Amino acid sequence: MIERYTTRRMKDLWSDQNRFRKWLDIEILTCEAMANLGIIPKSAARTIKRKAKFDVKRISRIEEKVKHDVIAFLTNVAENVGEEAKYVHFGLTSSDILDTSLSVLMKEAGLLILEGLQKSARIIRKRALQFKHTPMMGRTHGVHAEPTTLGLKFALWFAEVTRHIDRLKRSIETISVGKISGAVGTFPYLNPKVEQYVCRKLRIKPAPISSQIVQRDRHAEFMSTMALIAASIEKFATEIRNLQRTEILELEEGFSKGQKGSSIMPHKRNPITCERLCGLARLVRTNALASMENVALWHERDISHSSVERVILPDSTILVDYMLVQFNRVMENLLVYPENMMTNLNKTGGMIFSGRLLLELGRKTKSKEEAYRIVQGNAMKAWRKKGDFKELVLEDRRVLTYLSKQEIEDCFDLGSSLKNVNYIFRRVFK
Repeated sequence: MIERYTTRRMKDLWSDQNRFRKWLDIEILTCEAMANLGIIPKSAARTIKRKAKFDVKRISRIEEKVKHDVIAFLTNVAENVGEEAKYVHFGLTSSDILDTSLSVLMKEAGLLILEGLQKSARIIRKRALQFKHTPMMGRTHGVHAEPTTLGLKFALWFAEVTRHIDRLKRSIETISVGKISGAVGTFPYLNPKVEQYVCRKLRIKPAPISSQIVQRDRHAEFMSTMALIAASIEKFATEIRNLQRTEILELEEGFSKGQKGSSIMPHKRNPITCERLCGLARLVRTNALASMENVALWHERDISHSSVERVILPDSTILVDYMLVQFNRVMENLLVYPENMMTNLNKTGGMIFSGRLLLELGRKTKSKEEAYRIVQGNAMKAWRKKGDFKELVLEDRRVLTYLSKQEIEDCFDLGSSLKNVNYIFRRVFK
């Protein structure tokens, strides 16, 4: 199901065909660089570029025997190149190819995810402006707090997504490094100009220093960014799920024609996509932890990280890509019920304005504590269903001693609570 809905470009990016293609590109670029420096014959570099090719199935058969993927790849390439194949992988170690190609793949995957994030920002921005002044109940601890607007909720999400866009750009920059520096990074058989040439052609930078590998704190940063993006999608999806509950029903996932929610309850309209997104976020977070475990390796390198990366890097980028595709569809088709929002706003009989009443009463009473006791006392009566909060306040002689009825009415003005919406929007959408 994930493969069905993720972008085809992301799926193809991590294919064996594309992975080996990147390896071959790097081997050919290395030969070009060495030919330019007079290390190998230029005629050999031309022959290698013309004849070098590979077959995924053939590589797999060779690997079954040699138990080494890069050697299997090089063996297959040599079968096609002929005698000049002796200059392929000349002075290189396997990680020169593996890590440099992995950096290119991660960069490309990151750029695809960046596209999805930028689309999320556009959709959320549009929805925020659409519902800028649509009042709804703000909740803390799951309990009615004070009024807000749906537009402000979406503006908050927009700001978070823009932070992820910045984080992702930085982490893409961090992982966009290659190394063609030999077995322990000392260039024993290689001219550093070869590395410079290859990385320039691949549009990445040479790692300033490496061991046998590109250091894995870079990958952990990238994976942590994936986890943060997934965590935010989970946050947004959880809010939609909560607001879709029958008792609230202020937002709802789109429900397509012919869709069914339950095998036994025909009335069900469940937030299944948002629930799925929340579950997938757990996988991405777990993978980020595994990437941190990969940072510490023995001496200049072991391969304990390798088997992990073959799973977590494709899986996490594919998952985040899929999550963005699905979340963007949810936001585009999200059903909004302003009338239910207003009903919920009025559910407590005005208790949501207790804060403003407290401030106004506190200005005139002897102490804030006295004002708090008066307001809370009326609120507790309303909680016990012994009357409408506003009516209780208007009938309370203690309040009327300090505030006129018009001053009390002003405390219950929804517009006053939301008077700074435009100001907040100007700060968010500069």
